[in-house]
Formats: sequence, structure tokens, C-alpha cells
Amino acid sequence: MLLANGLRKIDIQDLLVFLEICERQHLGEVAEALNLSASSVSYSLKKLRGSFLDELFIATRSGMQPTRKALAMRPHARAMVELMNACFSEASAFDPSQAPRTFRLCAPEYFELLILPPLLRRLSEAGYPVSLEVRRLAREIPAEALVHGELDLALGFGPHQHRAHPGLVSLALLKDDLLCVRAAGSAAVEDLDAFCARRQVFPTPWDSERNMIDGWLQQQGRSRQIAARTNNYLAALRLIPASDLLLVLPARVHELLGDAHTAASPLPNLPGFSLEMLWAQPFDQDPANIWMREQILSVCAEQSLL
Repeated sequence: MLLANGLRKIDIQDLLVFLEICERQHLGEVAEALNLSASSVSYSLKKLRGSFLDELFIATRSGMQPTRKALAMRPHARAMVELMNACFSEASAFDPSQAPRTFRLCAPEYFELLILPPLLRRLSEAGYPVSLEVRRLAREIPAEALVHGELDLALGFGPHQHRAHPGLVSLALLKDDLLCVRAAGSAAVEDLDAFCARRQVFPTPWDSERNMIDGWLQQQGRSRQIAARTNNYLAALRLIPASDLLLVLPARVHELLGDAHTAASPLPNLPGFSLEMLWAQPFDQDPANIWMREQILSVCAEQSLL
């Protein structure tokens, strides 16, 4: 928190004016060096004096002489300008157009269906020599591979669907609901008893013997009957028409893949979920990693997924 409200009025140009007056001691030379008008330099000096409650510079025949406070402030002002330059350098350190780069991700099919296609289009339209290697998500987030730089990013489900790792940073990208999918024309499932009584298809778009539905049912002291397991959402959907089977599917996936042969409706109290992006703490400020995270976030925003 700032010690005085007047400090809120100070901007980078004011700091540059301050440093140039320290260096040149003549306001005309300061204006020329910074390509500012004389009135702009005078205004900045007035703001500085009011904000720091000190004259800062005393006009003499030989030029503007800094006060004791101005001399004490000078290294701090220089440090602030250098930090601003460092921020710009960090943000500009990775140029995706300069050299081919492969980003390695670990993600479920959910990411591949909803985010990967527009992400690739975005990179291709920009002409970046960037490629993506997407590995299949297992039950747990590959924390060691992220920490050691073998993977750049991981995408997983939340909240609390994977074991937490202290060395990882996570960001929830989007939220989604789960729907009960059935054959078109058949009655909707109205309650948990009817849900558990119906045989179901279990898609495994990420390697796991259980998913969030089974964990939720276990908390209710219930379980479900699995009639078939498939490797992906589309294969699971094709088992539903002309059958009495149920399929629990993310709403966004059903919107993308569903057709007139299936119908979907929510089941009361069925939990929702989030898609989370994770990376290792050592790479939190890595320019290339930051850039790829920004690309994914931008795609989610463009697709109205956030």
C-alpha cells in the first residue's frame, strides 16, 4: 500500500523527468532529451513536488540543484525505471516467429475436442512455426514431468479430481456441467434411483478406472452399472441410439458431438466440473511458457468458453 495518496498521481514519465533533471539540471535540455514540451516538464515537476512534499530541485544560476531528498530518491527512481524495462524485456523475450518450437502438453480428450482445434488454427493463421505434442492424461497429473521440463503444460479436471502437488501452479480455465444422455424419444432420468438402475456407458477419454461420477456416487453410498467402456466420447455416443443405455457427458461435448438420435438432460445434484491448466513453479515466469498459456486463454475467450 502506498504511504501517501499523492503517489498515485506519479507515472513513468514523471520519473523520467525527475532522473533527467538530476542528470542535466536544465529544464530546457530535459524537454529536448525526452521530446516533451517545456510545459509538460514543468507540470511533471509540479506533480513530483506535490506528491513527495519537497522542492526536490532548487533553481540556481548554474541550474536545478537537487535537494537532499531528491538525492536520496534518485537510486530508487532509477531502479523503478529499470524494473519497468525488465518487465518489457521479459514479455518480449519469446518470439514465436523466430524459430520452430514444440510445446508438449498432457491433456484429456475434452481439451482436444474443445480447445485444440481453434488453438491450432490461431497458431497457423499467425504463421508461427509452432507445433503441439499432446499426450493422453492419466489418472494423476504428471507433476515430475512438468517440474523437470519434459512437459510444458498439463490440463486436468477439477475441483479436487487429481492429487494436489505443491510444486505446481494451476488456473481454472472454464466450468462445465454433466448431462445424462439417452436415446432420443426415451424418458429422461428423473432421480438417483432411476440413474443407478440403468446400465451405462463409461467413456475413458483419460486413463482411469474411475471418474468424478463414481466418486460422487460413492459419497452417496451408491454405485452404477457399467455395460461398456469406450476409448472416447464419440464411440460412447454411438452406443446410445436405439438402446436403453445412459451416458454421462459434459454439456459442451454433447453440444459439439450430439445429434438428433440422442437427447440430454441434467440430473438433479449431479456435480459440475472445471478444466484446469497446470504448470511447474520453476517455469511460472518462463517467457515461452507464459506465451503458450496466453494463447490457450485467448482461445478460450474467443470461443466463449471462459
